[in-house]
Amino acid sequence: MNGHARLADIAAQAGVSEATVSRVLNGKPGVSAGTRQAVMTALDLMGYERPPRLRQRSNGLVGLVTPELDNPIFPAFAQAIEKALTQHGYTPVLCTQLPGGAPEDEFTELLVDRGVSGIVFMSGLHADTTARMDRYTRLVDRGLPIVLVDGYSEHIDAPFISPDDRMAVRLSVQHLVDLGHERIGLALGPRRFVPVIRKIEGFKQVMAHLLGTADVDDLIAHSLFSVEGGQAAAAQLLTRGCTGIVCASDLMALGAIRACREKGLSVPGEVSVVGFDDSPLIAFTDPPLTTVRKPIGAMASAAVQTLLEEVNGAPAKHVELIFQPELVVRGSTGSGPLVNR
Repeated sequence: MNGHARLADIAAQAGVSEATVSRVLNGKPGVSAGTRQAVMTALDLMGYERPPRLRQRSNGLVGLVTPELDNPIFPAFAQAIEKALTQHGYTPVLCTQLPGGAPEDEFTELLVDRGVSGIVFMSGLHADTTARMDRYTRLVDRGLPIVLVDGYSEHIDAPFISPDDRMAVRLSVQHLVDLGHERIGLALGPRRFVPVIRKIEGFKQVMAHLLGTADVDDLIAHSLFSVEGGQAAAAQLLTRGCTGIVCASDLMALGAIRACREKGLSVPGEVSVVGFDDSPLIAFTDPPLTTVRKPIGAMASAAVQTLLEEVNGAPAKHVELIFQPELVVRGSTGSGPLVNR
């Protein structure tokens, strides 16, 4: 294929003129970053090699350490963070922890050996109150910029990015109370995690405030953050007479719906279920899930911005940026029992 045809194809794919493609390929100035990116994307999509001079443009590598990608909220988050890094000229390196696979510390060592500019830890050991935090303090002491998403420790001098877990539960319970539910349960993952501890705090506050329920221990069930975990926790709460169940993740909420159906209870006819995350595809479940949306886009942008400020020489600061979630009402919640006394 001759060069002219190739230019024309790339130009058509990128929606720009051949002259613009030529400028980008020859590294000439006067092309906006957005246009340059469009041409690069067109090259990649059409299977052309990028010219060597355009390949060395990366500002550096940034590690992104995530839990297993079974829960769709993690790939969605990873994608948002990777997109933000790429826009700033950094190359993301994704390290996914698998059950029984390489632990977080091994990934960290690997990334440090590769000379990464910084690392974003997502729902890592920093969220586990029983884990040792010196693995992070050592990185901070070495001057490696890190940002920690979804978890908090007062012992690490680094920026934290979190959703407001207390507020998430308050929104869910308020919604169920407005629908007429009084016996409301909370289905959570293991109690050693910071987001779980915070959700319990929010639950205690809102149950006391709205329903005057002081003792909520009977209304809290711990299990795993999975469909099966949600099913097990919800089964306990149903035997305790709950007609509304607030779950700590969308996957747990899908398990809770399954538990209801196993007991012959309809959702939302007899039991209402609320999730947390608003992960991709959750609007298409049966019934479509009412959930509390975690502000992924804003959290990912903040994580990258905070990290890159530090990469560019700003001193590390121990700060937690807390992002407001919002309730998304769909089909898994309905009016509570009119006569359940």
